[in-house]
Amino acid sequence: MTSIVSPLTKIVSVPNSLRIIVFSVLIGLLLSSFWSADFVDDTIGDNVANTILGYQAEDASLAGLLAGGFYAFVTGLAGTFTACNICAFSAIAPLAAEKRSVGKVLQPLLHLAVGMIVVSALYGAIGALIGPSLPQLSDARLGDPETGIRVRSIQSMVVFCTIGLVYVAWGLMSLGIMRNPFTGLAVRYPWARSVFMGATIGAFLIGRPFGLFRNMFEYAASTHNPFFGALAFVLQSAGNILIMVALFLFLVYGTRGRFERWLQARPGRIQTVTAFALIIGGTFFFTYWGPRLLARNDLLYWPYFDWESYRILFSRPQ
Repeated sequence: MTSIVSPLTKIVSVPNSLRIIVFSVLIGLLLSSFWSADFVDDTIGDNVANTILGYQAEDASLAGLLAGGFYAFVTGLAGTFTACNICAFSAIAPLAAEKRSVGKVLQPLLHLAVGMIVVSALYGAIGALIGPSLPQLSDARLGDPETGIRVRSIQSMVVFCTIGLVYVAWGLMSLGIMRNPFTGLAVRYPWARSVFMGATIGAFLIGRPFGLFRNMFEYAASTHNPFFGALAFVLQSAGNILIMVALFLFLVYGTRGRFERWLQARPGRIQTVTAFALIIGGTFFFTYWGPRLLARNDLLYWPYFDWESYRILFSRPQ
C-alpha cells in the first residue's frame, strides 16, 4: 500500500507546486513592469533622506568619518524600497524557517547579519582601496558616448541577475522541484541559510546604482581608508534591512505567536512561503535588471507601465 500511496502523493503535489511557481513568476513580472524608479528613488528615497538629515542629501558635503557613517546609514534606510534592495524582504521567509521558538528569534537575525557584514565590509574596504577606477563609479558608456549603456549598469545587471537566478533556484529547491546539493550542509548547520541570505543582501551593494549610495561610495573611495569603507558599507546595509527586521519582529512578537502557528499549521507551509517569496524576488531582480535595463537602452523591447500616460508601452522605460 505504501508503495502505491507515495508516488500518488508526489503526483498530487506537482500541480500545487506549479501553481506556486506560476503565480510567483507572474507577480515578479508585474512588479518589474509596473515599478517606477522615479517614484521610489526620488519621491520616497530622496525625501526620506532629506527629512532625516535635515538638508539636501544629494548635495551633501561629507566631511569626516562620523558624518560619512551617519550619511551611509540614513541613505541605506532611505533606499529600503529601491529596486536594488526591495528583495531584502524575501529574507523574512528563510529567517522564519530557521527560527525554532520565539525565544530564539534573535539567532537567525544574528546569522543574517554575519553574512551581510562580511560581504559588505569586504566590498567597502576594497572599494576604498581601489578608488574611482571601479566600474560602479564610472560614467563611461559602451558604444555611443551619449546613448550607450553605462559600464556601471552592466555591473548592476550582472550582479542582480545572478542574485535573481540564485533566489529562483533556491525557491525551486524549497519546493523540491530542483535537487538541493547543500541539503546535508543545511541539516548539519541550519543557520547556513540565514548567513547565505545575509551574504546576498550584502552583495546588493556591489551592483547598487542608487544616487545617494553613489555619493557615499565616491566619498569612501576618495578617503582610500579601508576601515571607513568597510564601516560605511556595513552601515548602508544595516539601514537597508532595518524595516525588514522590524517587520520580521512584528510578525514574531506583534502577532503573539499567531504567525508562527500559521506557518507550522501544515507540513511544508514554511517551504511553500519561502519558495513563494524567493521566486517573486528572484523573478523581479532578473527581469528588472536584465530585460528591462536593456530596454531602457533600446537594446530590446520589454513591457513597462508608463505612469504619466497610464499605458503599457514597449519602448524606453523611465
